[in-house]
Amino acid sequence: YIYITTIIHMKKIHILILLLLTVGFTYGQQMKEVTPPFNIKTVAFNQGGYNVVPIFKTGDSFQLTFDDLYGNEADYYYTITHCDYNWNPSNLIKQEYLQGMDDLRIKDYVNSFNALQLYSHYKLQIPNENSRILISGNYLLQVLNSSREVVFSRKFIMYDNQVNVPLQIKRSRDISTIEKMQNLEFSVKMGDLLLQNPVSNVKVSLIQNGKLNQAIQNIKPQFTIGNDLIYKYNKETQFYGGNEFFNFDNNNIRGTSNSVAKITSGDLYNTILHTNQSNPEGIYTYFPDVNGNFYVRNINGENPNIEADYSWVYFTLDRPNSLGNNDIYVTGMFNNYALTEENKMIYNKDRRLFEAALLIKQGFTNFEYTLLNKKGGIDYENAINGNHYQTENLYTVLVYYKGNNDRYYKVIGKGEANSQNIVN
Repeated sequence: YIYITTIIHMKKIHILILLLLTVGFTYGQQMKEVTPPFNIKTVAFNQGGYNVVPIFKTGDSFQLTFDDLYGNEADYYYTITHCDYNWNPSNLIKQEYLQGMDDLRIKDYVNSFNALQLYSHYKLQIPNENSRILISGNYLLQVLNSSREVVFSRKFIMYDNQVNVPLQIKRSRDISTIEKMQNLEFSVKMGDLLLQNPVSNVKVSLIQNGKLNQAIQNIKPQFTIGNDLIYKYNKETQFYGGNEFFNFDNNNIRGTSNSVAKITSGDLYNTILHTNQSNPEGIYTYFPDVNGNFYVRNINGENPNIEADYSWVYFTLDRPNSLGNNDIYVTGMFNNYALTEENKMIYNKDRRLFEAALLIKQGFTNFEYTLLNKKGGIDYENAINGNHYQTENLYTVLVYYKGNNDRYYKVIGKGEANSQNIVN
């Protein structure tokens, strides 16, 4: 009897340890964005009627919108997960960061009208009558199907204005990169805010043009002056300047333009763009852009959300195939800069051009060509269209703080500056 009781007790302990390990493993997993399947298009965060980088002040309202090309009014649900500085799930329970509940059906949707491509347009308002975000931090929004499988997910960030973050963009101090890179110099001004051991407990995230997945992180302050944390590094806070984004505008889906060479029609319209030239060593030419953003527009409709059509957009890039590192992708906010097979260019040996055809909702769209290196990372140094210190880029600095006894990372400040005002 004693032997059997001991065995049962040991089994209970083993099960408890296994459960604890499972929980620890779940909290330790980094939350990565899931790329949507082919039928889900035009995923965007909106605020004030415009697509925006998903960084919002706590308490502000915004929307997540997307289209389902199947157009069958499918049921979709959403969940919101609070994450730490490194995008691991935080230790908070749902009620600590969300008032109400999630895992609810997205009820706001409408079908397309007067478009060749049938689709259902969905909109999720946050906050809504069921869900209100209570605290700042990193968040992952997951959209699920009726089987509660993740269809896609997107990151967004909520911040509070507790500290000031003056930010200035300067040219590189390294002579080898002075023509190509932009350096961020900034400080975190705490004022009367009392933070425990801020040199260790404050973290920052540096973001170029809203590319959350390409942020520079884990930069410690170089020194302090009073209650100010000072960041004046030479190399650690630098970004390659890149070049202005390419763009096309097919708001009149039947007409050509400066960027659209030809229009053909079939089941859907085909928007054939002029060939872009790879020019990594060329001089900088000012060409205004919207820093990777896109605007859905239909010159012949009143409501572009449901009246804008989809078109096959044909991209061609003239770049010698002999240069190597030929994994090239067409990216922008319209596809969340995703490096997927759908967005990858194929080399046409007969035409000696890189080509890609993407299904994109009509309007004004910024895009760029992203080159990978041999290790599979983005090759910033050898960018397809070169790097220039003059390039106009939008930079954001987010300040995170977790006190010694705190259970989560707060986002306590945001700084923003444009390299159009770059200084030496």
